[in-house]
Amino acid sequence: MSAPDTRLPVGILGITGTVGQRFAQLLADHPQFRIAAVGASERSAGRVHFATGLTIVGCAAGNFAHCALVFSALDAGVAGDIEAAMAAAGIHVLSNAKNWRMDGKVPLVVPTVNPHHLDMLAAFKAKNAGRGFIVTNANCSTTGLVVPLKALIDKFGPLAQLHVTTQQAISGAGYPGVPSLDILENIVPFISGEEEKMEIEPLKILGPGFVDGKFAFDGDLKISATCTRVPIIDGHTMHVSLKFKGTKPSIEEINRALSEYTSEAQTLNCPSAPSRSIIVHTENNRPQPRVDRDLERGFAVSVGRVRDCNLLDIKFTALVHNTILGAAGSSVLNAEIAYAKGLFA
Repeated sequence: MSAPDTRLPVGILGITGTVGQRFAQLLADHPQFRIAAVGASERSAGRVHFATGLTIVGCAAGNFAHCALVFSALDAGVAGDIEAAMAAAGIHVLSNAKNWRMDGKVPLVVPTVNPHHLDMLAAFKAKNAGRGFIVTNANCSTTGLVVPLKALIDKFGPLAQLHVTTQQAISGAGYPGVPSLDILENIVPFISGEEEKMEIEPLKILGPGFVDGKFAFDGDLKISATCTRVPIIDGHTMHVSLKFKGTKPSIEEINRALSEYTSEAQTLNCPSAPSRSIIVHTENNRPQPRVDRDLERGFAVSVGRVRDCNLLDIKFTALVHNTILGAAGSSVLNAEIAYAKGLFA
């Protein structure tokens, strides 16, 4: 007789999209979670999902009543109401959608940056018995940006100014994505809503946490972002220039701080946590999406070309796998951290 499966039953919302399929990949044979239900739009309901072998259901909360939590890859156009209904039904929600990110009572968590923001959920559970909580992860490019920023802030104190220009992969647009005639041999210098997300989300993520009943923002940092779409399948590249509020550290000190940075996800020994949250490259031609995006199984941020800036203090290039750490992987690792903290008990 086989031993009973004690893993938590979980659902995936938006299973047919790019991020939903990544959830299925990351949760296959997971040591803590087992996929018990998969959901999508009513037009997909009734089909058998090829990767999980489960029949796709609609995203009504009743179809996921046997799940302890759901991972949401839903489009923002429908995510808000569906995720709220799940939480009201007592199902915890780990969301990749933007709808709840800026809500003052909802944690916006990059797992290798601010998992301590999850700690307020213990009090939430005590006050809201029978109700599920919602945890969101950040925009894909925001995620790749804030990991090295957190390492620098921890070591050298607040940042004053930052400018970032992104080169974002087509998978970030979801499925079916950008039409081929628009992106082949081309760069699109605008992504709707992206620059606004990159300019505001880091302030909540890097802020002091839950203060006086809501999440407080970093009051020092000003960000200017330019976001572009490039003909790369996976991997968002960011070119960053920044100024410290205090004394500028040396390039050697910065490289050391980035290399030595360790996140709580690592110290908790979460199954998906990288052994290195930041990988520093010393070669002048790194990082590159095709070469570096899958390092640490896509859960690390690669940083290279750290050098002096003539306008601000320093500049560097960063790379994140946009559908792993930048999307589904963040939700999975956030759930692992919550599991380690006993928040699903």
